Amino acid sequence: MTSANSKSTFDLKDFMQQCQQRIQAVLSANLEALPARAEGLRSAMQYASLQGGKRVRPLLAYAAAQALGEQPAKADVAACAVELVHCYSLVHDDLPAMDDDALRRGVPTVHIAFNEATAILAGDALLSLAFRLLSDPQDNNGSATTRLRMINLLAEASGYEGMVAGQSIDFDAMGSTLTLAELENMHSLKTGALISASVQMGALCTERATPAQLAALQQYSRCIGLAFQVQDDILDVISDTATLGKTQGADKALNKPTYVSLLGLDGATRKAHELCEAAVDALKDFDAHADALREVALYIIERKN
Repeated sequence: MTSANSKSTFDLKDFMQQCQQRIQAVLSANLEALPARAEGLRSAMQYASLQGGKRVRPLLAYAAAQALGEQPAKADVAACAVELVHCYSLVHDDLPAMDDDALRRGVPTVHIAFNEATAILAGDALLSLAFRLLSDPQDNNGSATTRLRMINLLAEASGYEGMVAGQSIDFDAMGSTLTLAELENMHSLKTGALISASVQMGALCTERATPAQLAALQQYSRCIGLAFQVQDDILDVISDTATLGKTQGADKALNKPTYVSLLGLDGATRKAHELCEAAVDALKDFDAHADALREVALYIIERKN
């Protein structure tokens, strides 16, 4: 079994490339299939969604499906939906009223490339498209019960009970001091909720996950969700704008509370490794089909952007 200190023979780089190519094609096809009603808006949606990126959330959906012995096609809609929600959140987070960022994935943010009103509308449209895809019974998307569970899960993870609440807390916390528990709560909502939903939706779409397996995957996803944010905080300090594809030092400039500001760089690094170990341990009852998930946990704390 893979641990945070040992590598399996699983080729994560190859798996990531396959997943990235797959989700790029699925996203592109779904955006291209939209009726010709507002071409400027669709162009902004495509700009926001098709610029690449790590595609961690679709990767997790595909890896969770694989952990349960399912083929990638079964997870396409779940993977597409979580990435559309993620892309919407980035568009809105970058707006002048929020983080006011000019760079995302190495290119100008949507409100810079288009305009602020179009960016708001593009984000709204990406969010609604995610739920339209999940609710479409014509797609290879499981039973009505499964589709409803995924819709409910994604709605909870992306709204007041998850990502939006976390963003609100983050916005209100600028310039203030949070305790470690308060910081973890904020990031478990802002970043962790959608990451957790990605894993769980990838498992649900297989329609074969047991309650025990879902519980283990939920524990795994909670750990990597926090680890992802810890590593983001570390990279905001040690990396550079060209490598990150977004403005380095933005959190410090906005006086945001981070794991590095609370724990120091060494403490934050230890925290990331502890979370990775806990994530891998949560998968102890899964066989080699879950090696993608194990390796993703390692990738999250080793990534450079």
